[in-house]
Amino acid sequence: MDVTLWFKTFGGDIAAFGISAALVVIYYVWLRIQVRRDPTFSIHSVNQITRSLWVINVMRNPAKDIMAVQTLRNFIMGASLMASTATLLIIGTLTLSGQAESISRSWHVLNVGGTHAAELWIFKVVCLLVDFIVAFFAFVMAVRLVNQVVFMVTLPMEPDAHPSLSVESVAKRLNRAGDLFAIGMRAFFYAVPLVFWLFGPIFLVVATAGLVLTLHRLDRSEPARG
Repeated sequence: MDVTLWFKTFGGDIAAFGISAALVVIYYVWLRIQVRRDPTFSIHSVNQITRSLWVINVMRNPAKDIMAVQTLRNFIMGASLMASTATLLIIGTLTLSGQAESISRSWHVLNVGGTHAAELWIFKVVCLLVDFIVAFFAFVMAVRLVNQVVFMVTLPMEPDAHPSLSVESVAKRLNRAGDLFAIGMRAFFYAVPLVFWLFGPIFLVVATAGLVLTLHRLDRSEPARG
């Protein structure tokens, strides 16, 4: 296919995808700058601090072992549920990919500035599939790490403890699990613009802008009140 014709056919979707990616990157660059200025600006940073203090509190108080195990069990149950949901979404997306010819035409009724080519439809579905696979692995890895923390956090604090079992190491492992859980949830959030992309490039840009505005509100921690 001639380059000019190819760009004319897929140019609208390429431009929309570039704008969507740029909006997300700009938002996260801005968020990182704000967190560097104020570590408690983001709710994710506050959650990391909270988990670290929670590990210290539990390992200093052996009487809280049962409470700690129950708390981590709830975390595992939540992550397992999200992993199962991601699996169902992966299966549904694979089913959707096999119906490109029949569905792409009806879903592109409102498509403005984009193409109805089945090849692009498959690419969109693959992007959605990759998104759900990332979510699945993130949640599964979160469960894996928390399963390790369950045993570590019940150990008492001892000066001669192995470095891998220190409070800092346990807190770091738990925070890593929390970060993976957050990544899985973000992958679910990003699936929304990808789904709207199936209807046309304009929907992708609008949905991404709406998602960024929503994340801007959700990611900010509540300011301390005097």
